Amino acid sequence: MEIVLMHPEIPHNSGCAARLSAATGLPLHLVKPLGYSLEDRYLKRAGLDYWPMVDLHVHENWEAAREALASSSERALAERLKLFSARGGKSLFEANFELDDVLVFGSEGNGLPEALLEAHGDARVYIPIREGIRSLNLANVVCLGVYTALDRCGAGMPTNDGSYTAHAQAAERIQPSQRVQPPQ
Repeated sequence: MEIVLMHPEIPHNSGCAARLSAATGLPLHLVKPLGYSLEDRYLKRAGLDYWPMVDLHVHENWEAAREALASSSERALAERLKLFSARGGKSLFEANFELDDVLVFGSEGNGLPEALLEAHGDARVYIPIREGIRSLNLANVVCLGVYTALDRCGAGMPTNDGSYTAHAQAAERIQPSQRVQPPQ
């Protein structure tokens, strides 16, 4: 399973997604344009000292991301996409997930590109909310979506007994920009 943020605008939300990536061991893909620099202090702060554990990929555009993601599984990318949208689709709690799915989340201000939603309309997933509420916070949606998808596909959850041991590189003050993986 992989996490994709399309055109994220708020560094704190992306930092929270990076922390989730570290906690679950799932790769995090950011698709440009980004609304912040990878050197942003709020991005680093939200990811805390977990950046050494983040498998971070940054793509110039959706086409580059699509190419990289397509090579990460034998199953066709179109079958693996789960497009999280506040505007229709299948409820997160009724959707089926597979271990190699790609969970795609849109920007805070604009959501996912309309062309992507139109091309893969049957891949839309939404989180039920009350009438009169436009949307949920992106970091919350990513967290809820990832853990629900992992549970629903039967993936093993991270094992943790509540204890904490710092990662060997936690004190090294690693910047998010230092974690970007080279294009495949």
